[in-house]
Amino acid sequence: MDGGEIIGNDASTLEVVTEGEWAGWKRYPAGDPYEDLTGPFYCREDEQGRRICAFRAETKHMNRGMFMHGGCVMTFADFCLFWIAADAISGVRSVTATFNGEFVGSCGVGDLVECTGEVVKAGRSMVFVRGIIANASAGGEPMMSFSSVLKKTPPRR
Repeated sequence: MDGGEIIGNDASTLEVVTEGEWAGWKRYPAGDPYEDLTGPFYCREDEQGRRICAFRAETKHMNRGMFMHGGCVMTFADFCLFWIAADAISGVRSVTATFNGEFVGSCGVGDLVECTGEVVKAGRSMVFVRGIIANASAGGEPMMSFSSVLKKTPPRR
């Protein structure tokens, strides 16, 4: 664990990383078992207030051809949806209702993978999101474009 200050978030707890490559970024320690297994994934807001997610590609993220596995890219995109839409879903449980993605590139071990996006529309029960995942180590070469709908749900009983 990188250690850091704990920040409350309605659905989970964000932790600010205080050392290493990801110092200043945030992460959800033990937030989602599958994302914990496939990540670690990080998030932050840049100087302009844009929400950004990132991770460093490892061997475990690759397919047999040593390109990033499509399932890893989609898992990262799903993580990013909730960070991009955090303001629109604050205080409300939400699930991914639809997901559309186009694979347009890849990356290799050691590359920095980043995602930016936007909320297209935030309705009463649904939030529409789109984003781009890019290989930051290759000058921002696109890897996937995606769009999704998040469905706001009532608390579990």
